[in-house]
Formats: sequence, structure tokens, C-alpha cells
Amino acid sequence: MSHQFVVQLPNRPGELSHLARALCARGVNIVQIQQSTAGDFTSARIFTDCCDDDTKDVLRGMGYPFVAHTNLTVEIEDTPCAFSEINDRLLGADVGLRGCCVIGRANGVATWAFAVDDEARARAVLGLPPVADVPEAARI
Repeated sequence: MSHQFVVQLPNRPGELSHLARALCARGVNIVQIQQSTAGDFTSARIFTDCCDDDTKDVLRGMGYPFVAHTNLTVEIEDTPCAFSEINDRLLGADVGLRGCCVIGRANGVATWAFAVDDEARARAVLGLPPVADVPEAARI
């Protein structure tokens, strides 16, 4: 799961389905999707594993406002304070958190996807290898 798009959609029946069909037509694989609604708008957080430019083209072509981020996937202890501890480490390194979600839980470990404003600094503070040291196929 390497790309995260937060998309603002009109709150109309079928709007998210319409977007999903358009992404499918461009060969974009939706790995995970979340949606929430407030008033007249729906926000969809879409995770893809490829096709960054194709996804942006589809969103722009449909006129949807969006922000795009590269994700860092981090496994942390699944305890009540672990998430705040990670946030404190990022904040202490002056890294802004742009989005996050749990993408899995097993055996006392939670896997999180984080979108940040400074990937290199976040990797350093979280003890992840620099992006140049991560094989292309494994980039997160």
C-alpha cells in the first residue's frame, strides 16, 4: 500500500461507486478504502498500490478535490498508548502527520499506515531505512 488519496466527493448515492469504476477503468487497484460523511460532502481515503499518476488523472478529470501522500507502514505494539507515543516522536522531530489508519492487527502488533509531510525525517525518527535503501518492490 504505497499511495494514499483523500478525496472530497459530493454526498450523493452512487458517487463512490462511480469513482471506483473510473479507477478500475484506468487499472488502478484499490487496496483499501474508507469513507465518512458529514453534511453535503463525503470524504474517501483510498489506498492504492500503483498508478499514482493514473489515480491523479482520474480524480482531476472527475473534478474531485484531493490530497495525495506516500505512506509509511509501521508496526507498533498494540497497546493503548503506542499510537500517541509514535505521534509524540514525530512531533518531536517536527514531522506533521497528514493521515493515518490501522491496516491490520495480529498477535499484539498493530500495523499502521502514516502519511507525513517529511518522509525522510519520519523514516529516521521511526527507525525505518531511508527510502534509497528500500527496494522498489517493497516501498511503502
